Amino acid sequence: MISYLKGIVAGIQTISPSRTILTLEVNSMGYDLQIPQRLAQQLMTIGEEVQIFTHYQIREEVPLLYGFASPAERDLFRHLQTVSGIGAASAIALLDTLELPDLVQAIIAANTQILIQAPGVGKKTAERICLELKSKLIEWRKSAGFFVATGGPAPGILEEVQMTLFALGYTANEVSHALHVVSENIGLTKDAYVEDWIKQAIAHLSSTEVES
Repeated sequence: MISYLKGIVAGIQTISPSRTILTLEVNSMGYDLQIPQRLAQQLMTIGEEVQIFTHYQIREEVPLLYGFASPAERDLFRHLQTVSGIGAASAIALLDTLELPDLVQAIIAANTQILIQAPGVGKKTAERICLELKSKLIEWRKSAGFFVATGGPAPGILEEVQMTLFALGYTANEVSHALHVVSENIGLTKDAYVEDWIKQAIAHLSSTEVES
């Protein structure tokens, strides 16, 4: 119905940890859109002109408008909602937990351990997401114009590495990015010792914290 809106950021309001509203002024009209927190952090400047890709939905006879940074993010939001038990809130939580390529990679690789880091997503739901969307996303990512990295620890090692890093307080997005960097830039093999993956990942994460 509405593919996108281009207008001025009139306001951003966080209603709850899972609900952020962007008020976008378009031709003297104000539109309220629910957006991921990740997008809100990119739109902090009031008066900035932006283009927001939209999804229109009616829930309990109430029309709702959702906004996203790109068509690919909006399309993945729609894919997620086709899974039984996944509503708009859970879909947005997943988009906020991981960057788009990392989220797609986690689903394709059936990496449920990282998916359950999203608020409201349990193990059974994560397994269902992977089962129902894996084949769809393998094809969709090509048309969406991006490709998923193939690096990282072997499956048997991955879960233990992730659990350790989560226990140390790192977020799913930080862990996913760190393991990709360690694989691509340092060249650690998939079957390297768990301790080596953890050590290199922490070294990267620590250096990132110092730079910030």
